[in-house]
Order: sequence, then structure tokens, then C-alpha cells
Amino acid sequence: MTAIVGGAARTAPAASWKASSTGLRAAEKAVWKPVAFAIVKFNGEAPKSWNMYHSEKKGLLLVHLWKRYLLLNIKEQEVYELDPQTVKPHGEEVEWSDSDAPDQPLEISEWKERNVGRLLRVSFRLGKDGHILELQIPLKPDGKPAY
Repeated sequence: MTAIVGGAARTAPAASWKASSTGLRAAEKAVWKPVAFAIVKFNGEAPKSWNMYHSEKKGLLLVHLWKRYLLLNIKEQEVYELDPQTVKPHGEEVEWSDSDAPDQPLEISEWKERNVGRLLRVSFRLGKDGHILELQIPLKPDGKPAY
């Protein structure tokens, strides 16, 4: 029931999702919708300003944390920092195109995933000794990821 994946620091480019898995054309902006019932913790506490979004592609999440936007590829255990100028809010949703994604993921460590009933808990450390970000993402009743 518990799946813990030890994560090593990632510095090699591995943005295979950019070209094939999202299915977006270079100029097309995707609409990202808010994730309902998600929880975000930054160093064990709830940040004052945050939101989480999903696209139609499962396993990709966009986290708005204060003024930063982080793109998480859950399957590849990668995190990318996005230029906030490329993310356009439209009400509760945002628009962003994968053509604006950086080539290199952020350095992360200690990636852990754990199924805790109706939630998938994902946590990782930004950098070798940096801050810890934890996400709690709802699962469907059958235990599969909702997003």
C-alpha cells in the first residue's frame, strides 16, 4: 500500500512530456483547472497563497505558490519552475502552453509518494538541503489518480 520512491537530485534534461504526452501544438495554450480538495504544505505549514491546477493530461500538475509556478510531472518525478509571465489567469483557471516550459528541471531530492486512502501524498525537497513541498491530491474511489 505504501510506495516510497527515493529520489536523487535531477539535473539531466528529461522533458519527454513536452513533445508527446501533452499532445499540444506549440502555439496552443492549454486551460488548467483548479484541483478540488487538494492540500499543499510548505515546510510542514499551509502557505498563505497557493493553488493547484490540472490539465487533461494525468500526472501533470501546476502549483501556484506565492508568486512562483511549479510544473510537476508526477510520473517522471520532475519539477520545473515556470516563468510567471507565461501563465495567464482567467477567473479560477489559468492558461499555459508547454512550449513555454524550461529545458531543465529543478534540482530536487527525497521524492516520496504514498497512498493514504483517498489521497496521494507527494513530497519532495527543493534542492539538496532546501524547503520541503508536500501535496495531497485526491484519488478516485477505485484508488486511481483523479488528476
